[in-house]
Amino acid sequence: MAWLTPLFISALVIGTLLELWLSGRQVATVTAHRGAVPEPFAGSVSAQEHAKAADYTIAKARLARITTLVDAALTLALTVGGGIAAIDALWRHTQWSQPWLGLAVIASVALVIQLIHLPFSVWRTFKLEARFGFNRTTLALYLADLAKGMALAVLLGAPLVAATLLLMQRAGRWWWVWAWVLWLAVMLIMAWAWPAFIAPLFNRFSPLKDASLKARIEALLQRCGFASKGVFVIDNSRRSSHGNAYFTGIGRYKRIVFFDTLLERLAHPEVEAVLAHELGHFRLKHVRKRLLLSVLTTFLGLALLGWLTGRPDFYTALGVPVPSTHAALLLFMLVVPVFMFFITPLASLWSRRHEFEADEFATRYANASELAAALVKLHRDNASTLTPDPVYAAFYYSHPPPLARISRLRAAAGAAAA
Repeated sequence: MAWLTPLFISALVIGTLLELWLSGRQVATVTAHRGAVPEPFAGSVSAQEHAKAADYTIAKARLARITTLVDAALTLALTVGGGIAAIDALWRHTQWSQPWLGLAVIASVALVIQLIHLPFSVWRTFKLEARFGFNRTTLALYLADLAKGMALAVLLGAPLVAATLLLMQRAGRWWWVWAWVLWLAVMLIMAWAWPAFIAPLFNRFSPLKDASLKARIEALLQRCGFASKGVFVIDNSRRSSHGNAYFTGIGRYKRIVFFDTLLERLAHPEVEAVLAHELGHFRLKHVRKRLLLSVLTTFLGLALLGWLTGRPDFYTALGVPVPSTHAALLLFMLVVPVFMFFITPLASLWSRRHEFEADEFATRYANASELAAALVKLHRDNASTLTPDPVYAAFYYSHPPPLARISRLRAAAGAAAA
């Protein structure tokens, strides 16, 4: 597999250059349209708000360029640069057996990655987000979240990694099938446990108290034939002024969750329309389709890893002279995303189609003009650019560009009125 080394390096370099080129297009387009609000938004977005969104988009893009270069350098350093091999050699002096050796090496690599990313996270939260008036996270809260996240990684991630390493070592040729079954079980358990036990460690979930809005939501759920375990509001305002809404949980344990910042900004009919859109994803089986795709890709990925672990040249081609189960896992997790980056436009296109379908569903159970008004407010208050570069949007955007999406909703509202 000598060909893997130049292929991997070429893919990483081309992908990095492509990311930088797309970012440059985005910055140039947003800058060129900074001074003029698009006509469909002229009555609802001020010139000052539009300029703020442009400046926020440009600032995020500039930070993303730096992180792109750092990530590419880090990936090279850990793989063909010998970083994983050096950490592995260091831990081998302990004479530990599996899975403890593997856990130590994987934890060390994860810690290195976390420490390198930490300054960017701090800058993003306390400089970039604060500069545009979005950050409400205190240093104490940031450190508490960081500590909780690391504790969960140890308590939940370490047993899963240890079990996977043992399966790789002892379950024979078809270990990856058993690993897939294990990962699938963990995914389902986490989908059930996250809203009830894990998410409350980070946010306070309170039942929706607004009786009028609650009655409107319950009527919408009944019209759509949707059952949930309740409607909750989380205190996102402790961390950020950004607003959002989402579903969590599976089966009968689904919860509807609104950010308190979203409820502060939207009128009741607009909240209903946003919820109708989210319900559309469930009723149109978008969530199920994405889950099935995730299950399938995990199966195929583990099958590929099962084949690669038996090839000593797989390790040497990527900078690891001593084959091991933990090295195989680390290399796979670092190398696969480099190649998967090139299918990003297909995933984005699929997601945008789902968003249009959910919008169409929402117009059948709520008011299209209210959904359009809600989206305008969300774009304005979250400082999302209204004038993205079309190539950048086609490559990355999981949601349709605002002009196309809101124009379609307004057209639907006009047709309904006519």
